[in-house]
Amino acid sequence: MSNRLAFLRRIAASGAVAAALLAPAAALLADAGPAVAQEKPQTGGTLNVIVQPEPPILVLGLNQQGPTQTVAGKIYEGLLRYDHALKPMPSLAESWEVSEDGLTYTFKLRDNVTWHDGKPFTAKDVVFTTTKFLPETHPRARANFSHVESVTAPDDHTVVFKLKQPFPAFIKAFEVSSAPMMPAHVYEGTDYKQNEKNATPIGTGPFKFDQWVKGSHIRLVKNENYYLEGKPYLDAISFRVIPDAASRALALETGEVDISQFNDVEPFDVPRLKALPHLDLTTKGYEFVAPLSWIEINHREAPLDNPKFRQALTYALDREFIRDKIWFGLGRVASGPVNSVTTGFEADKKTYEYDPEKAKALLDEIGLKPNGDGVRAEISFTPMPYGETWARLGEYIKQSWSKIGVKVNLESTDVAGWVQKVSNWDYDATNNFVYQYGDPSLGVARTYISDNIRKGVMFSNTMGYSNAKVDDLFAKAAVENDPAQRQQQLSEVQKILVEDMPVIWLLEMEFPTFVNKRVHNAVTTAIGTSENFADVWVDKKN
Repeated sequence: MSNRLAFLRRIAASGAVAAALLAPAAALLADAGPAVAQEKPQTGGTLNVIVQPEPPILVLGLNQQGPTQTVAGKIYEGLLRYDHALKPMPSLAESWEVSEDGLTYTFKLRDNVTWHDGKPFTAKDVVFTTTKFLPETHPRARANFSHVESVTAPDDHTVVFKLKQPFPAFIKAFEVSSAPMMPAHVYEGTDYKQNEKNATPIGTGPFKFDQWVKGSHIRLVKNENYYLEGKPYLDAISFRVIPDAASRALALETGEVDISQFNDVEPFDVPRLKALPHLDLTTKGYEFVAPLSWIEINHREAPLDNPKFRQALTYALDREFIRDKIWFGLGRVASGPVNSVTTGFEADKKTYEYDPEKAKALLDEIGLKPNGDGVRAEISFTPMPYGETWARLGEYIKQSWSKIGVKVNLESTDVAGWVQKVSNWDYDATNNFVYQYGDPSLGVARTYISDNIRKGVMFSNTMGYSNAKVDDLFAKAAVENDPAQRQQQLSEVQKILVEDMPVIWLLEMEFPTFVNKRVHNAVTTAIGTSENFADVWVDKKN
């Protein structure tokens, strides 16, 4: 804690730091109390972690899927990390400053960092990563760094980003999955995707690649030259590939594996595993991605294009039942497009309680009267093919909407078919969930802005929703440097969206992370088990 406090005092003392960063730093200083005595970490041992599905590659700059980050987050690092409140913390950058006008971000890099092959990590690697490698290979990073006018390195341990205009969300763009630092000496001047070193990834993290037995396991070993003295504590991490959900639950139950995360465990298995004496359950560690689930609706067909029809469908769903009986208590009922743990959340807005009678009244109002069979409208629903829980949700939606006279035809498909149908707008309704990445300008606006209606592209505005006022408010909030004014813009856009109901928000999802009680410090930041595990240790007495 002493190093972190010293760092925060340096930040708080800098007159060049943006006001948006001063307040969080001061709050952390005020909250810092006496150090709490902790059990001394033990060194050595191997940690066993589930990874599923098996990653296609371990180079995080080339692939940012969840399983890749689970493994590669221990190999690669970003400039910053983020605590559970999304406040930035040092990683490869030991300190940073933001100019008062929000246009200049200056990072001071640690001076004792080496790549796994022994070459020094310098500012050259940061410039290469953010101006050449990631803009070519990483869609999210490409968007984030499109706001940058120039990236320069005054010396080997200083990097300066000059923005074209203020972009307050930029401080959230440096987490390991958003901007993993890549070795310039390995990739510069090569075909990044075909580089022979992709088979043996080279990062700066606390663990190095050792072995990959396809279909079985991936083994990482301790980086003996890691820049934090005495870390990591573990000798190795073995990531176990276990395709079957029942087998994953059994592996946790028997102690064969120590950690699960994200969708490793089906929600209906959670109560049983939670009761086991050797396992701890936490839902922390997902604050940065802040997953939000919803029902997507194609606005290109009537009556789906009518906001009152979408409102009626919302009133017809008991979202507390969905949380408690389908997701077994995991999650919070969503109130709108911004997760309550994400920057910019607005609580004071219209909400939709479960009220089938109000739903019927809205359908009557727009002229959808029931026919002789009690049917007012007929639509198809394509459940997301990601396991039994999502299939159960589809059945519940069908039953619930039938009670207000909306007939639902369920259309099942595989993952490839689902992606093709949704991305090409060949659907009436489906369900999905997306990540928010700590700020509405990074992970929320993309779903609702008109210029992101892109046929063939998943996780864009596949609904075809368009509202010029929403476009304008998201655009203004993206570049607004005054935190109060920016919050006003974000609050206004949320109030508009809950009236238009472009999608039906269901849950602020909470994934269950199970950790064997012999494991310490598995979840310490806003990316949870995707962190680098430098601080993780195992009690070998258990």
